[in-house]
Amino acid sequence: SRTARSEEDRDSLWDAWGSWSECSRSCGGGASYSLRRCLSSKICEGRNIRYRTCSNVDCPPEAGDFRAQQCSAHNDVKYQGQLYEWLPVSNDPDNPCSLKCQARGTALVVELAPKVLDGTRCYTESLDMCISGLCQIVGCDHQLGSAVKEDNCGVCNGDGSTCRLVRGQYKSQLSASKLDDTVVAIPYGSRQIRLVLKGPDHLYLETRTLQGVKSENSLSTTGSFLVENSSIDFQKFPDKEILRISGPLTADFTIKIHYAGAADSSVQFIFYQPIIHRWRETDFFPCSASCGGGYQLTSAECFDLRSNRVVADQYCHYYPENIKPKPKLQECNLDPCPASDGYKQIMPYDLYHPLPRWESTPWTACSSSCGGGIQSRSVSCVEEDIQGHISPVEEWKCMYTPKMPVVQPCNIFDCPKWLAQEWSPCTVTCGQGLRYRVVLCIDHRGMHTGGCSTKTKPHIKEECVVPTPCYKPKEKLPVEAKLPWYKQAQELEEGTAVSEEPSFIPEAWSSCSVTCGVGSQMRLVKCQVLLSFSQSVADLPIDECEGPKPVSQRACYSGPCSGEATEYTPEETQLLYGSLQEFDELYDWEYEGFTECSESCGGGVQEAVVTCLNKQTREIADETLCVSSRRPPQLLKSCSLDPCPPR
Repeated sequence: SRTARSEEDRDSLWDAWGSWSECSRSCGGGASYSLRRCLSSKICEGRNIRYRTCSNVDCPPEAGDFRAQQCSAHNDVKYQGQLYEWLPVSNDPDNPCSLKCQARGTALVVELAPKVLDGTRCYTESLDMCISGLCQIVGCDHQLGSAVKEDNCGVCNGDGSTCRLVRGQYKSQLSASKLDDTVVAIPYGSRQIRLVLKGPDHLYLETRTLQGVKSENSLSTTGSFLVENSSIDFQKFPDKEILRISGPLTADFTIKIHYAGAADSSVQFIFYQPIIHRWRETDFFPCSASCGGGYQLTSAECFDLRSNRVVADQYCHYYPENIKPKPKLQECNLDPCPASDGYKQIMPYDLYHPLPRWESTPWTACSSSCGGGIQSRSVSCVEEDIQGHISPVEEWKCMYTPKMPVVQPCNIFDCPKWLAQEWSPCTVTCGQGLRYRVVLCIDHRGMHTGGCSTKTKPHIKEECVVPTPCYKPKEKLPVEAKLPWYKQAQELEEGTAVSEEPSFIPEAWSSCSVTCGVGSQMRLVKCQVLLSFSQSVADLPIDECEGPKPVSQRACYSGPCSGEATEYTPEETQLLYGSLQEFDELYDWEYEGFTECSESCGGGVQEAVVTCLNKQTREIADETLCVSSRRPPQLLKSCSLDPCPPR
């Protein structure tokens, strides 16, 4: 059968396109084709076949992989005189549309067919499909040649407004009473999840379906597997673990850590979390009049996508991305009223007379700065006349739309709390000394902040005893630290917290570049601001922050190298406790000529003079300022080589 020829076809040498063929697949996305024939003895320009996608519905889980089905079809066909069980080889970068299969339990990989069946995916993580042996681009709208893609929320051609990026870091806190801890809870529907654990501990999963069924997975070996119908990719290394889940999750996942070593571990995580509370437009409310012409409006209600029920508006107001739709209005019941029945329009309305509306005062300050509080406001029904004057009216006139809440919870995040780091080594190698630790005030996002009670702050210094006997007179008081533990504790505690004013926020210093002696440390310094409404931190251009920018590079001392004396020199003391400057302002050693000859005749020596110079002003400076640079070697040269006259 032939379809009617278009004007373009009549002007060309082609016959009309034929009907579409049956789909190559019944589910999972297949291909259908249509043919046409050339009506001329000459060569017709263009192709005689066209394709389109079809059966774009998900296959049931028991259907299995389409490429795997094609491989298994060769299980009862001998290859080189032997039967094999064939498994698919996917994601071939050179020829993704050939049917390559691997014999189970062997390294044997064979191309069993030059082309896979039409509709087979080119790659496992792509909608692109093989048609006639060639990989064709398929957009998320399931159209051939389409470049439309899903956004990070999984919405085809979306703008990313239906989800939010969540990223953070967890650091383990070893405790004798705890064997494990929760890293992060990742809700149903989340996508593009990635976690990286560094350290000796181990990750494991707890899941809870929407029906309340709980399960656990130990993540004991490297591999890919299904957990609650979500595909998990897990890699286990001696010093780290990597967990990837493309999503969307079909259950609530809780990532936990099992303590396995004496050293601390850290976990970095990132994922896209769906916004589960969305505004949904209601149907039109009843007409304002039973006859004679009235009007009716729609409203918007906050809808929980997980429970499929309407919830309080405050849940939707929590997300800044949610914008409540405006009401729609239409006329209704326009038939004239009978003389003895019906009610006339309840409230007057015309195009020049705006509807009464709810109006609210600003929210009061929250009753608590953290841990959950309450704020209130007053809500009244007002009316605006033609001149723009606003006056209060009876509340029933605004009842065509729900009244705004007068009370809402606020600052529901946890209050800041003290977090104590590990103790430093004891300051002595024998007898009684001191040890130090860093104690930080951490907020609910895991960031350094203020607001913790000084009454509950753990102490940062305590005495310690090394059981090795001392071979010198016993000191009456504990020796204060020579290593910079106390200085480090003070620096971290005095670090700048993010505020609602743009400010420079330095990150932690990197490890010293050397394991002994004098080296350097680096850190990132960002310009950041706290967005109070969403309680999130935003990065700003550096020039948005005022005041001096903290240094991003400094000298560090990692203790004496092997064979060096353990006592600290005045230069090292200046380095560790003095005010360190940025490296481009430090001083450096330079040669400045030679001393006078040690002899006037008969052969003597001259020694090169080494001075500490300011690199900018070229002025001679105190030698302690050059302690971070290696002192150049001593140079000697011969002089006064003429023989001395006889006496």
